[in-house]
Amino acid sequence: MASYIGAVDQGTTSTRFIIFDRKGRIVALDQKEHAQIYPRPGWVEHDPMEIWHNTQEVIRGALAKSGIKGAELAAIGITNQRETTVVWDRATGKPFGNAIVWQCTRTHEICKTLMADGGQDRFRETTGLAVATYFSGPKIRWILDNVPGAREAAERGDACFGTMETWVIWWLTGGPQGGAHVTDVTNASRTMLMDLRSLRWDDDILAVLGIPRQMLPRIVPSSDAGTWGTTDEHGPLSARVPVCGALGDQQAALVGQACFEPGQAKNTYGTGCFLLMHTGHEPMPSRHGLITTLAYQFSGREPSYCLEGSIAIAGALVQWLRDNMEMFKDAAEIEELAAKVEDTGGVYVVPAFSGLFAPYWRPDARGVIAGLTRYVNKHHIARAVLEATAYQTRDIVEAMNLDSGVPLKSLKVDGGMVRNELLMQFQSDVLAVPVVRPRVSETTCLGAAYAAGIASGFWTDRSELVANWEEDRTWQPLMPDGQREQGYAGWKKAVQRTFDWVE
Repeated sequence: MASYIGAVDQGTTSTRFIIFDRKGRIVALDQKEHAQIYPRPGWVEHDPMEIWHNTQEVIRGALAKSGIKGAELAAIGITNQRETTVVWDRATGKPFGNAIVWQCTRTHEICKTLMADGGQDRFRETTGLAVATYFSGPKIRWILDNVPGAREAAERGDACFGTMETWVIWWLTGGPQGGAHVTDVTNASRTMLMDLRSLRWDDDILAVLGIPRQMLPRIVPSSDAGTWGTTDEHGPLSARVPVCGALGDQQAALVGQACFEPGQAKNTYGTGCFLLMHTGHEPMPSRHGLITTLAYQFSGREPSYCLEGSIAIAGALVQWLRDNMEMFKDAAEIEELAAKVEDTGGVYVVPAFSGLFAPYWRPDARGVIAGLTRYVNKHHIARAVLEATAYQTRDIVEAMNLDSGVPLKSLKVDGGMVRNELLMQFQSDVLAVPVVRPRVSETTCLGAAYAAGIASGFWTDRSELVANWEEDRTWQPLMPDGQREQGYAGWKKAVQRTFDWVE
């Protein structure tokens, strides 16, 4: 009998494979970064073949580290950077070009044209999304319009579109030899092409964007008991293992945090920052700059929905200080640097490197450092960088409280930045609610494992997943109300300074 479950986490900066036991504990992990490609200002790409190569390597690496054989895994789940778009040849698997990453702003003109007839909310009633460069639909249109041969192949049915879970599943289940061309409901809901209620591609939006339906994957539940296929004995697992779970990374974290009840919320601190609140079985429209999206769907059950606030730059701002400014060599050093001062000296850093996402949706914004004086040193800048993530999160929570009508009582947190205790305390302070870190902070990968594990029968009921969740640490707010509101007012003023930078 299989004793473990495996999950691929295909993220923005790296790909990981984690093996979990029945308690949801990590048994083995392997990780490999991939290149970030910046052909022009505002453009971001990844090499899909490098990512597939790395996926195979980390699967083999985790198995080798643990001594576990592929046949001992009950199933495989996949979680992924959402919205990142790749189009490839169905017969050969060769991409028509690099994947266009979710952060990329090259579709700005396409989005402006779409908004000219109906505004930014043109498709919101159907899709839950604002028209924005963030989402996959305009990226597909850009590829079809600009890559030689892509549109013709798509119209013939010879080209496949996918977000990164689709790409990985297709290769894991056979690739050109009959790989499953599927996308789960959570990733489909990020394309700006899917009807939130019917869970089907919307023909009217496809017509507006000029996207041939035959290039799109089949939409499936996040946890699918039918499975989409198995791995191959000659592949990285050296065994036939069902591939039957997939969730976009933020929804995977929601599942990994066992947020199965309406009103429960989590925030993931990674390259970007994403706060999701479970809202039940009906989509809840946002009136305050958030997006409505699928939370998950287990096979045979109604879909669950959530409100989401998406922040483009969080951990990436720390990477910018490390790589571009060369302020330190390891991202973890920022906490020690920031802790040498009591405050930011009045400085705010607003990381609108590729515009601002929720709740502003301002592609014209660009990053600023505001409030500089001769008093300020690198320690103040480091602290302001950390505080920027917490303030951006408060922007989202303010909007979410207004949309849901239910004030946030506490916040479950996960992702790489939650190891930074100075940030977590400040986050609790600016939100004025407890911030709770789980014992297993790799909740994104855990959520994908849960999806595959429920589908394969490795776990029989979601109550087992709830029982697995354990608290590691809780931070309580300590900041006086007046100081909290004064700091936030300064942040809002700094955000205003980023607007209208790009004409």
